[in-house]
Amino acid sequence: MTAAAAEPSRAARLLSALLYGGCSLLLVLLNKALLTAYGFPSPVFLGIGQLFPLPLLYIGNHLSGLWSTSKLSLPMFTVLRKFTIPLTLLLETVILRKQHSLDIVVSVFAIVFGAIVAAGSDLAFNLEGYIFVFLNDIFTAANGVYTKQKMDPKELGKYGVLFYNACFMVIPTFLISVSTGDLQQAIEFHEWKNILFILQFLLSCLLGFLLMFATVLCSHYNSALTTAVVGAIKNVSVAYIGMLVGGDYIFSLLNFAGLNICMAGGLRYSFLTLGSQLKPNQTDEENVPLDTKS
Repeated sequence: MTAAAAEPSRAARLLSALLYGGCSLLLVLLNKALLTAYGFPSPVFLGIGQLFPLPLLYIGNHLSGLWSTSKLSLPMFTVLRKFTIPLTLLLETVILRKQHSLDIVVSVFAIVFGAIVAAGSDLAFNLEGYIFVFLNDIFTAANGVYTKQKMDPKELGKYGVLFYNACFMVIPTFLISVSTGDLQQAIEFHEWKNILFILQFLLSCLLGFLLMFATVLCSHYNSALTTAVVGAIKNVSVAYIGMLVGGDYIFSLLNFAGLNICMAGGLRYSFLTLGSQLKPNQTDEENVPLDTKS
């Protein structure tokens, strides 16, 4: 088998990345509406509806994301989520032995600098939200790199990852929901007779499943870093939309400047990384058989 035959096509890479980005964007906006606009009190119950069984990293990633979404404005949530990128960069270097260019490293520094400026002037600072979003960053980076590693055909493969995710989550997450009173709050929630709320809740659950599939597919055809990059591009839209909807963003000039620095660094980083991933003649070292490398 040749190296070219072993590589996924550009179309497969691009479409899987677009599917992941689209599902992720819609899911964040729906979750914000359910948890903030409607005041739905049970992020764990919502997580059960969306993801069904997942292993520990995916549970931590998803639930910390839901909790931080409910505590922070969308622009600040988006900026603080960008710390996922340097964490993914670090883990890919350590675990997957990947090297990254100086341009990418400089872009990452711009992202971090902008995020620090924005966070330092956040007039709606919420310590609990910050803790959850940083946990979310750690879980996202670890989950992306670990998923890429386990999708090696000698390990689980892409559908094996989905299957074993599905086998390991439902019982522990259900127990968390019951023990914290989350399930009872969900049952007693007053909006269950609201058809619009129910439709958005069911759509959120469907998108949660699609996002899980799209994340695995994007990581399979691309890399954990590309998946993080597509998420970063999506977050640009979320940040600016979140200034207009949600009702919990408090404007300040320094905070807004930090947001824009972070977004500019994120976009530059995204285009650099995606450009290198989508080069037709680029060889993905992970997919090249040993006998073709000589």
